[in-house]
Amino acid sequence: MGRDFKDRRISTSSPGSVETKWFWSKIQDEFRGGKINLEKTQKLLEKLDVQCNSIHVKHIFKDNDRLKQGRITIEEFRAIYRTIAHREEIIEIFNAYSEDRKILFEYNLVQFLTQEQYTIEMSRTIAVEIIQKYEPIDEVRNEQQMSFEGFTRYMDSPECLLFKHECKKVYQDMTHPLNDYFISSSHNTYLVSDQLVGPSDIWGYVSALVKGCRCLEIDCWDGAQNEPVVYHGYTLTSKLLFKTVVQAIHKYAFMTSDYPVVLSLENHCSPSQQEVMADNLQTIFGESLLADILDDYPDKLPSPEALKFKILVKNKKIGTLKETRERKGSDKHGKVEEWEEPDDIEEEEEDEFKDSSDSLSLKDNQDKETVRRKAISSMLFKKKKTRKLKIALALSDLVIYTKAEKFRSFQHSRMYQQFNENNSIGETRARKLSKLKVQEFIFHTKKFLTRIYPKATRADSSNFNPQEFWNIGCQMVALNFQTPGLPMDLQNGKFLDNGASGYVLKPQFLRDAKSNFNPNKLRDSDPTTLTIRLISGIQLPLSSTSSNKADTSVIIEVFGVPNDQRKQQTRVIKKNAFSPRWNETFTFIIHVPELALIRFVVENQGLITGNEFLGQYTIPLLCMNKGYRRVPLFSRMGESLEPASLFIYVWYVQ
Repeated sequence: MGRDFKDRRISTSSPGSVETKWFWSKIQDEFRGGKINLEKTQKLLEKLDVQCNSIHVKHIFKDNDRLKQGRITIEEFRAIYRTIAHREEIIEIFNAYSEDRKILFEYNLVQFLTQEQYTIEMSRTIAVEIIQKYEPIDEVRNEQQMSFEGFTRYMDSPECLLFKHECKKVYQDMTHPLNDYFISSSHNTYLVSDQLVGPSDIWGYVSALVKGCRCLEIDCWDGAQNEPVVYHGYTLTSKLLFKTVVQAIHKYAFMTSDYPVVLSLENHCSPSQQEVMADNLQTIFGESLLADILDDYPDKLPSPEALKFKILVKNKKIGTLKETRERKGSDKHGKVEEWEEPDDIEEEEEDEFKDSSDSLSLKDNQDKETVRRKAISSMLFKKKKTRKLKIALALSDLVIYTKAEKFRSFQHSRMYQQFNENNSIGETRARKLSKLKVQEFIFHTKKFLTRIYPKATRADSSNFNPQEFWNIGCQMVALNFQTPGLPMDLQNGKFLDNGASGYVLKPQFLRDAKSNFNPNKLRDSDPTTLTIRLISGIQLPLSSTSSNKADTSVIIEVFGVPNDQRKQQTRVIKKNAFSPRWNETFTFIIHVPELALIRFVVENQGLITGNEFLGQYTIPLLCMNKGYRRVPLFSRMGESLEPASLFIYVWYVQ
């Protein structure tokens, strides 16, 4: 190895000069006419494959424009390039593995990848592939070596992101029954604003499906000219044609994921318009609509694999699956059955009514608030009415494995609930049950699909924390996708896993009937120690004042079972959003890593107005790569803020 090293050093003679020569060759043509302006500077940085935020570049350009003429020399550009591309923390890592601080040989790179990046089954071939892919200098690449220019490009590449490459594809066993999966679910999907006076929009369905959502909610009401409409009943939200909604779902259902989509119908239509709904579903979806039991699954829930590219209707159903099959092909026009809802009033609705009554007692100063309050009151009163429902057989027979059944009690479910019946439980009641009867709740979710939805008084479309219901195995935790914030960050982070397919296999202890798992009382726990060294920030998002002098800090939070909920924070780095250096190490003891999500939040410290959110990233613990990693940041609305990121070192034992 020593002789090989000596021979190769002779072949490159002076790597530093090779690097300098390469750099000048790339930029000198741009300066033949003299100095260049900001716009050309940005284009030249792009030509050199340097990712940069235009506002950060503007500030750095200004700092290096010594004559303040809005134009810079070739030497000033070199200084700008080094400021952005030659980060000190990357230089330190490179120097630790480079024998002459100029070049990494193959074996140096292998050593780095093995010792620092925890690359499994490391080979010389992998190192050569990385050199060929990222080394920009021909002479160095041809010698199968890596300069700092190549190393920094590799460290900034997708290969060094925190998220494991393996988790980007569907890697979990997709042949378990549906109830064994967490399923990405949306509440009132048609709304893009609040619950009472905001617009209904097809975009609600499109954006949810593009994000991998697999359970959509459709509130259906009688419309004019025998055309069912979709909107939030007893409110002033606008209306969409049911047919238009179904057409949009048909177009986008399987763009992001091949796995089944469940349409959760809140059906308030008359029998005649229910028949129109059934006709729309069959005509538009065609073969994609699951309208009969699968031969291999006559008495158990199918798997996502068995239901690929299928649409399932969740609604009330008359009769058995056997009776449905016997009616297949018969004329169901005008055939109507009666469905009687249990006449008990759910505790949850009583609680919500109390909450809304309190808000109604406040002095009303605005017409809009009057509309909101009247709508809440009307909605709750309507909910409390008991009634016999008329169900069109044509629609009922489209419900196969997702029959909506009112939840009464865990005891009732154990005795009477069928495998294809599932419950929707409001968050208030679900929260009470999760505290009072957690073991029964978990047993219930091992057998039956269970959907949790936001309480009616969340008129502003706010969300609850979904983690508490994932902890007890609830498959469909439905959130208002249009409302940004912590709950949706957790939702988006959790469903990054398993190829963003919208289905994540529940841990064994939430599937196995013999397991006595209780998230509140952990037994025989073998905790994971997670260590994160938060090294630096890279071109962090700018504050609302558009200054790159933000006072930045980072919060690292763990979400999971109650015992694992933790939050730690860095010190504040003053007046630096471009390249703050923290070099702080945080340790977390995590008892149930299978349910843990890690959330990074970057803030700008504000003494008067409070801290300002700049960006965040949420990821399942078990999807985290080890070693030196880059954490991409996302806005409050979930948009990528590249190249804004955090540079960290991660270590944990699975």
